[in-house]
Formats: sequence, C-alpha cells, structure tokens
Amino acid sequence: MAEKQIKIVVSGPYAAGKTQFINTVSEIQTVQTEAKTTKTGEKEKKSHTTVAMDFGKIKIDDEHVLYLFGTPGQSRFDFMWDILGKGMVGLIVLVDSTDPNTFHEARKIINFFESRYPSPFVVGCNKQDLKGAWDPKDIRTALDLDEDVKVLPVVALNKESVKNVLLELLEEIAEYI
Repeated sequence: MAEKQIKIVVSGPYAAGKTQFINTVSEIQTVQTEAKTTKTGEKEKKSHTTVAMDFGKIKIDDEHVLYLFGTPGQSRFDFMWDILGKGMVGLIVLVDSTDPNTFHEARKIINFFESRYPSPFVVGCNKQDLKGAWDPKDIRTALDLDEDVKVLPVVALNKESVKNVLLELLEEIAEYI
C-alpha cells in the first residue's frame, strides 16, 4: 500500500523556533537553507536564519508519513509562504512566548494562510520554559483567536512537547477531513 503523505507547514515570526521544532522531531537529518543573519536587530537574536525552508520527515505508521516544511520568518521571504502553502493539510504557527513584539507578525501569518490556504491550524507557544513567557491563554487574546483554535504550550527543544503539538494538529486534521 502506498504511503499517505501529510504535508504540514510550520510557520511563525523570526526566531520563534521553527527550525528547532522540526530538528527535534524529524527522523531524517533536516534539510535547511540557512544564511548568515545580516540585518540589524536580527543578528542580535541569532547568527543564522532560514531563507527558503526547512524540511523534516516523520513516519507515523505503515500508512502515514508527515512532511514538515518550515517557512522563513522574515517578511522579506514571505513569497516562500505561498510556495510552501500549496498542498498543505495543516499549519502550525509558532510564536516566541517571551517576545510579545512579534505577536502582530504571527497574526499576519495566520491571516495569510487562512485567506490563501484554509486548513486546520494550531498555535504553538514556544519557549514556555523561559522566564517571562506569556501564558497560552494570554497569547490567544493577543492574537485575537477564536476559542476553537488550539493554543498550546511548547518547548521546541523537547521531543515530547513537539510531538504533542503535532498530535493536536493531526486531531484537528482528522475532524476536518
């Protein structure tokens, strides 16, 4: 029997943890398109940034394989959102729970995908292990999300935490189909 391929897009603002999220759970070495960070304000956060996409793969069972596509976070690379959105069946929007200045960018990303590629999505509130992390309930309010959207705590460095977000999204996809 042929494998059913499930395309999941992982998006979110710059430095939200998308690359780490995929690295933590992928069963293959993650394909990354990283470049040295050069813009002021960005290079202070991290030395490299995704410019095209990250790609990871997880075999769920004999029939299903998840393909994870991570988008770049900066709006200057937002043309990749359109390319990666084609054919996706679910979306994870990661936010940096410690950086409320990026929440408006997360809302912009949600709006883009909802209007162009409507599909089930969840919000992962990353960096919940760090001091000053906003509670997911407060992030829901800041992002002006409906009560039926799952807003989940996550630590992208923790495999069980990442798997939980993926499982929650898969439940949403199963209800949608």
